[in-house]
Formats: sequence, structure tokens, C-alpha cells
Amino acid sequence: MRVFTADFSSTRQWVAGRSWAYPDGGPENPGDDKLDHLVADPDYSRSGVFRARKRPDGKWNTGLLTTEGSEDAFMVRSGDVLQARVRLPEETGAWPAIWTWRDGDQEIDVFEYHPDNPGLLEFTNHVRCAGHSFRDDAVHPHAWVDLRTEFGVHSVVWWVNGEQVFADRRGVGHGWHAYLIVNLSVCAGRYHPAPDPGTTEMSYEVSRLTVSPPESGT
Repeated sequence: MRVFTADFSSTRQWVAGRSWAYPDGGPENPGDDKLDHLVADPDYSRSGVFRARKRPDGKWNTGLLTTEGSEDAFMVRSGDVLQARVRLPEETGAWPAIWTWRDGDQEIDVFEYHPDNPGLLEFTNHVRCAGHSFRDDAVHPHAWVDLRTEFGVHSVVWWVNGEQVFADRRGVGHGWHAYLIVNLSVCAGRYHPAPDPGTTEMSYEVSRLTVSPPESGT
């Protein structure tokens, strides 16, 4: 059985501080309302704690890991199931996410979160234009949240803390495949507020992430 268990410290599995989801591979992406300046420093991502720290120029050094360009070159595929456990950030401007990307597209957002909407998680299928905003009291800054995303051919299905919360009935189609990205971005203020002036650091944590084929009989 093809099972991927994330080891964020592994340079075989993950490339740090570079992604072709950013113009020219990074390090910055202001067109997407991000203050990010991607860095490869392992302190920003390799422990599973994804960090951002303010720079003197007003941008933020940020942590990002992707399987694209790594030695293993792992990709999520149609039918796979991703499960993760994350601790949400509290700082205004924090923008944590787990998502997929390949060749300028193929983006499925396992989750996005913005502390200015403290009780809301965002789920999006950019491949076939579907999405959902999920509200729950269990979603809040510092909360640990268990996520499950099923990348179905005919429907992408999202679960939160063991409960199915959205099925898009659009799916990813046969033959879909894409690399994984885990990162912490910082909002520039167009869509969500930028960080408070006194904030200089922020973080969120991913304590577990696995990708596996669907369970037998499902």
C-alpha cells in the first residue's frame, strides 16, 4: 500500500523555502496579497512548527515545505486520503494552509485559516471551482483540529474532528495528481487584515500528516 507519512525534517521528502506556486519559485508573492519572503532556514518549518518573523523591510520571513522538487517527489493522486492534525495560530495576519499544486494549477486547499475569522475554516477545490466556509466552536486560535480530505474522482470530501462537513460533488477527475505544500503565509491586508504593528512573530503547528489510498471497501 502506498502510504506517505510526513517527516518534515527529511530533505528527501521536502524542499524548504521554494515553491513554483510563487512567481519564479519565490521568495515573494505580493500579487496573492502575501507579505511572505520564503526562507530555507530549518527553524521556520523542519520541526513541523511553521513560523513567520517580521523583517526590517516590512516583509516576513516565512516557512514553507513542498514535495515538488524533492528527491522523493511525492504527489497526491485521485482517490487518496490526507489526514492531518494542526494547531491554529492566534495572530492577526497569519495565514496557515495545507494545499496542492502542480504546473501552475491543480490546487486543492485542505484548509486555510485566518484568525480575524476565528471560528472559520476554508476549503476550496480550485480544480473544479467549489468551496465551503465551515464554522464551528471547536475552531479557534490555539485549537488543535483533526483534518481529513478525500480527493475523490467525483467529489472532494472534507472532515473536521471526525465529522464530515463538506462534499463538493465536483471531485478532481481521473488521473489528477499534484504536489503537497504546507506553509504559513502572512496577509498583506487586501483580503484579510495585515498583522498588528506590534506583532513580530507568529506560528502554527502540524503534528501529523499522512496520505494513503482509500480504505478497503470505501
